[in-house]
Amino acid sequence: MNLPFFVARRYLFARKRKTIINVISWISLIGIAVGSMALIVVLSVYNGIGELTQSLFNVFDPELMIEAREGKSFGTGTGFPMQRLEQTPGVASVTPIVEENAWVLYKQNEQILMLRGVGKDYLTHSGLINNLSERLNYDLGDDNGNYGILLGGNLYFALGINYLDQNTPLVVHIPKRKAGIGLTVNDAFNTRYAMVLDFFSVQNDIDSKYAVADIGFVRSLLDYAPDEVSFLALRVDSSYSAGKVKQQVQSLVGDKYRVKDRFEQQPLYYKIYSTERLGIFLILSIIILIASFNLIASLSLLIIDKRDDNRLMLCLGAEKRTLRRIFFAEGVMISVVGVVIGLAVGFVVCFLQQQFGIVKMGDGNFIVDAFPVAMRFMDFVTVFVLVIALSLLSVWFTVRRAKF
Repeated sequence: MNLPFFVARRYLFARKRKTIINVISWISLIGIAVGSMALIVVLSVYNGIGELTQSLFNVFDPELMIEAREGKSFGTGTGFPMQRLEQTPGVASVTPIVEENAWVLYKQNEQILMLRGVGKDYLTHSGLINNLSERLNYDLGDDNGNYGILLGGNLYFALGINYLDQNTPLVVHIPKRKAGIGLTVNDAFNTRYAMVLDFFSVQNDIDSKYAVADIGFVRSLLDYAPDEVSFLALRVDSSYSAGKVKQQVQSLVGDKYRVKDRFEQQPLYYKIYSTERLGIFLILSIIILIASFNLIASLSLLIIDKRDDNRLMLCLGAEKRTLRRIFFAEGVMISVVGVVIGLAVGFVVCFLQQQFGIVKMGDGNFIVDAFPVAMRFMDFVTVFVLVIALSLLSVWFTVRRAKF
């Protein structure tokens, strides 16, 4: 057995008498364990909250979207490779979407919102059906020109919609294309009527901004051609990488169009999320650094406490570098045992939270009852490397300056 490791193990685990030095060493180990556990738990909870928020955005944000680099709309007829796009490996479906700001009125109330025109299968493909209050697959339009509309929950209540009133439609106005400022509403706006079918609850920003209607209804308000869209929403086959599919689609449609993934569709949100996560990681890393200062103190005191043993080993022929290796191994063992215990306890805490939801969100109308948790393997690796790196630096500094 390696002599420095053997002696270091004896110092840490096989002591016959307990001294204040021993207590300080174990406090250092516990400090590293608690810091590691806190770091992995907080990161996992933050991952869970991030994934929950992203899943809410994903109802409205497709995995990939194609939009024109210039202009607000483009045609998918002659000149656009629609058939080849639908046959691209990894593309599960292509959905045309039309969007525009609209002015809506219900009795005496009015709101400005973003009106999204969709096809018949949109509610099921996007998952929005799961966020409707009635969870029904509504028919947003029929061949007789009868149209329905779904409102975000905040808009629904702001307009004072009466669910029992099936006779009062929502009046929808959109400015006419190529029309100047008219003297009347009819001169400046295209106007259509739709019955409010239901409301959806997705995420506050979406609930207070969006309404969903039939794509033909919105095209008629915008005077769009039957093949004209604001963007195309692409659903990616789960067995394919969204990044690779994005590259294939971009090369297919050319430079006139921009293909965006979900990160590019919500750049501000993802930047804030990444920045906050990095900030939390740095703050907790400082706590780990402070815990490593205890390691410096415990090693320094241990070296003083074992000065008689050190002199004896020097007399028996040991070199000073051997003594340094002993205490370096001691510090490494404290660090490794501490971080392993911390990660193990952190894993157990996160697992119990996932399975039983022990820590609740509190009273109120939350999407989930308990704090969501999402453990990631790379977080465990990162925490382990960080703690070991900071601890080794502290141990090396202490042992290097020690006098034997």
